[in-house]
This record gives sequence, structure tokens and C-alpha cells, in this order.
Amino acid sequence: MKRIGISTGGGDAPGLNAVIRAVTLASIRRGWEVVGLLRGYGAFFDPSQIRILDRPAVRGTTHLGGTILGTRSGANPFERRVEQDDGSVVVEDLTEEAIAGFHRLGLDALVAVGGDGSMRLALKLHQHGIPVVGVPKTIDNDLAGTNVTFGFHTAVDVATAAIERLHSTADAHDRIFVVELMGRYAGWIALFAGVAATAQVILIPEIPYDMDEVCDHLMARERRGRRWAVVVAAEGARPVGGDFTWSKRIGGQTEALGGVAERVATEIHERTGKETRTVTLGHLQRGGQPIPYDRLIALRFGAAAVRQIEEGEFGVMVSLDPPTVRAVPLELAVSRMKSVPLEADVVATARDLGICLGE
Repeated sequence: MKRIGISTGGGDAPGLNAVIRAVTLASIRRGWEVVGLLRGYGAFFDPSQIRILDRPAVRGTTHLGGTILGTRSGANPFERRVEQDDGSVVVEDLTEEAIAGFHRLGLDALVAVGGDGSMRLALKLHQHGIPVVGVPKTIDNDLAGTNVTFGFHTAVDVATAAIERLHSTADAHDRIFVVELMGRYAGWIALFAGVAATAQVILIPEIPYDMDEVCDHLMARERRGRRWAVVVAAEGARPVGGDFTWSKRIGGQTEALGGVAERVATEIHERTGKETRTVTLGHLQRGGQPIPYDRLIALRFGAAAVRQIEEGEFGVMVSLDPPTVRAVPLELAVSRMKSVPLEADVVATARDLGICLGE
């Protein structure tokens, strides 16, 4: 019998529970045992942080948001930051302890579900001899090596519905709404949702925006009798020659992207005199039930990961290469961030529809 571990790391995304269910059922079908690692890789350091996954444990979970295993984001579990007496910080490498923890749990293989950070950790474990298969997860859709990550289309669905709801109130009040969407340094969510919801302006990190162009577009629209507009801005959007917008700075360190909607709305108001409002969807894009597309992709990814283990193929990440699911080296998955190509047909479609991209 094989004993398979599965972890979910990084930010949650719709479809995580579907992956867990697929890995569990596909493994049980082969006579294997599945162990869920709670809240990332904590079980490597605390063996009590596990959950045995059987049929009852995953029954009725495909449609659920979040993750029944919990998750952690933002910190490397294989590093310990220790503050010294003089105030300096020393980073201790816990990789060997993590590897020892893997073997202490009696695991034969690991399915690591997550985004770029989780895939980097998976690659590190693989390089230290741990049999690991990655499963790509992020609403940002910025992971290389796969056509799409599960969770992305659900986030687009949520964002599209929110933008559409703003049309009527913007029209009623002759206002301009600036909607800030997630995506980090990639504009996939903003571009797809903005086009689908017929936004008038879409600002993405891949195309630095010129505020003169944005305001000229909005005022030209007003001269045509359309006194309202919806502007969609990815959280990583930035002006030509300018920096990203950060939500917080602590001790000189940047903490998170955020606040670009307020920045853009303020400039629009100052330049045009138009009344502006902002909406930041934030974590609403990550929560709730996955749409059927993401459920299916997640189930396919989970089952494919088990097949990779059965075939003895490790150090890989399962990926969607339409119409099939295949495996790619983890090195490829983390080699670059998958940003929106400027030649993408969705970009061309936005331009043909008369949507301003801030150019």
C-alpha cells in the first residue's frame, strides 16, 4: 500500500476541495491511503496536524469553497526567522527537518496544491529527494506551464457579476465607478471580467496606463451622451513611468498591492470634475462555490496527479494543455510569471470593442 500526502498552500481558491476529493478517491481506488496535511506543511513539524482522508471525509465536498485541510500563505514554512539581541534577524533553514517530517509520517509521495510559491516549495522538496507532484491553483492564472489554473474562472465570474451590477447605479447617478480586482502582477482577471462585463476602461499591469488617455476616453464618451462609466483596474496596474500602488508599508517593507482604485478615481475626479466612486472586491473573488468549469478542472487535475504517482513520475506539475491534462517539469512551472501577452486575442478584442486600455 502507498501512503499519499496532500497539502493545500497559499491563498485559497475555488476548487481546492474538488482536488482533494479527486486525489482521495483515485488513491482509494488503487488501494492507497491518503493523509491530508493540515494548514500547509505544518504536519512535517507536528505529526498531529494530519487528517486521514477516506470516502466519508470527502463526501459532498466538490462544490464547497475553501479547503477542508486549511492553508497558510505569505511565509516559507521551511524557514524560521529568529530575532537576535541586537535586533537583526537570522533565517534558519528548516528543510532537513521538513524532509525528516515527511518520512516520519510514512509518506510515499506528496501532492502539493498551490500557486507559484507552493510550486517553488514543491520543487525544493523534489530536489531533496521527496517524490512530489504539483497541482496548479491560483485565481490569478499567472502560473506558467498550464493553460489555466483552477479558481480563475470562478473569480472572473464573481467579478463580472459585480461589474454588471454597477452599470445601473452608475447610469442612475451619472457617476464613474473604479473597480479594483485581484491578480497581483498579472491582468487576467481584470481583462477577462472587464471585457465580459462591458467595462469602458480596463487597466492591467502589462499595459502601463496614461491618465490623459483614460480621461480623454471618458470625456469623449460623455460628449456622446454617456455620462457614466465603469473603470476596471487590476491591483497591479500602474501608470506609465510610475510605481505600483501599495496598501501598506511596514518598516519600509512593502506588504501588499492595493489601493489603485482610489488612486485612479482621485485622478479622474481631479482631471474631469466627474463624481467618482470605488469598489474593491478583494477576497470575494476567492470565496464561495467554484463554478462547474473549475470543479471539473480541479477534479481532472487531482485524478491526473494520482496517475503520475502510479507511473512514478515526480518533480512535475499537472497542467491543462487543451483538450488534455498533461505533466510539465516543476522547473517550467516556476520559471516565469505568466502575464497577459500583449498580442493576446482578448486584448485585441478589447481594442476592437472600443475599450480603453490606458494606451
